[in-house]
Amino acid sequence: MEQPKIGIVGLGYVGLPLARLFATKYAVVGFDINKKRVEELMSGTDTTLEVDRKMLQTVLVDQPSDAKGLYCSTSQEDIKKCNYYIVTVPTPVDKNNKPVLTPLIKASETVGSVLNKGDIVIYESTVFPGATEEECIPVLEKASGLKYNKDFFAGYSPERINPGDKKHTVEKILKVTSGSTPETGKKVDDLYKSVIIAGTHLAPTIKVAEAAKVIENSQRDINIAFVNELAKIFSLMDINTQDVLAAAGTKWNFLPFKPGLVGGHCIGVDPYYLAQKALEYGYHPEIILAGRRVNDSMGEYVASEVVKLMIKEDIKVKNADVLVLGITFKENCPDVRNTKVVDVISALKEFGVKVTVYDPWANIAEVKKEYGLMALDTLPNKSFDAVVLTVAHDEFKGLDFKKIQKEKSIVYDVKNILAKKIKNKGL
Repeated sequence: MEQPKIGIVGLGYVGLPLARLFATKYAVVGFDINKKRVEELMSGTDTTLEVDRKMLQTVLVDQPSDAKGLYCSTSQEDIKKCNYYIVTVPTPVDKNNKPVLTPLIKASETVGSVLNKGDIVIYESTVFPGATEEECIPVLEKASGLKYNKDFFAGYSPERINPGDKKHTVEKILKVTSGSTPETGKKVDDLYKSVIIAGTHLAPTIKVAEAAKVIENSQRDINIAFVNELAKIFSLMDINTQDVLAAAGTKWNFLPFKPGLVGGHCIGVDPYYLAQKALEYGYHPEIILAGRRVNDSMGEYVASEVVKLMIKEDIKVKNADVLVLGITFKENCPDVRNTKVVDVISALKEFGVKVTVYDPWANIAEVKKEYGLMALDTLPNKSFDAVVLTVAHDEFKGLDFKKIQKEKSIVYDVKNILAKKIKNKGL
């Protein structure tokens, strides 16, 4: 095959860092249907904060070319001359926790419409084992009129992006690769190996690579569910969970997981993809779904614990002013996808309290659009009956809680980042 010219379909948290990295060595066209997003990127701005302005501007070019660099576009015409296509669109679940493959199917239609003989299509989106060849390939064949593994080929290389993590960036995370034929697997592996300094692992089949991805996050989900259940048990026994974990953590092979809210685009979603496929094969995945039930219950649990603490401190619950610190799904990151803080807020409102949300990292307009909630990006100048710290943003560690607490008030520190600085309780 000629020199790689890469089309990245989807320029979000996964696609943009990958496109930027490949653009340091190859000609790359980034495609996204979001016009505003493309315009921002071409001006050198990444609102997800995954790629800083200087790094992005260094690789941007004014038009598609055969030279190295990144050009972002909403036009399918601009990706027509690519010979590698990498699909990085999101794969969410619906309100019933059923996998939603619509973005993946639409992206496959887009790629299929410009596919040429000899091209390779690589998927990075998290899916259940078999999805690439069972769901996506037929769409590519139909849209292109080409035959799989004869006219075009496929690969799967699961994304391992950790939003907000400036240490474990895409090039520093070992990459799993795979191909629809041994020759294709080698080409896919060589492509990633040329830019991933951490190295690659070539899986024997696409299905193996798909399965590896879903179990990575399912394993974390189950481990976090275990410590979340421990937190509930130890709370009833009036034992400090963090003290227990610190003591147990002195054993060399104890796994250092902590309790908390499990949201985001991976850990809170991926297990459902594996569970759904298992059910299709007639197997009910008890441990996976049990872990999901425990973790999905934590928002309501936190709210009930806050209210119990308020009652214990003789604070009137109805119409109480409660400040929730943080609404993103994790610390020091603007990502609000599948954040479980909204479960805490919803449950608190059911108790009749008035909730104010403050998050200096979140995009306020996005919070309103996604969840119908009004959030603040500046700390309100008032005091509250209760403060619930749900996200461990650095900005919250140095807050003067005396200024935002009433004389009789409580602090519930979900993330346990305040330690013994103030009188508080948490998971």
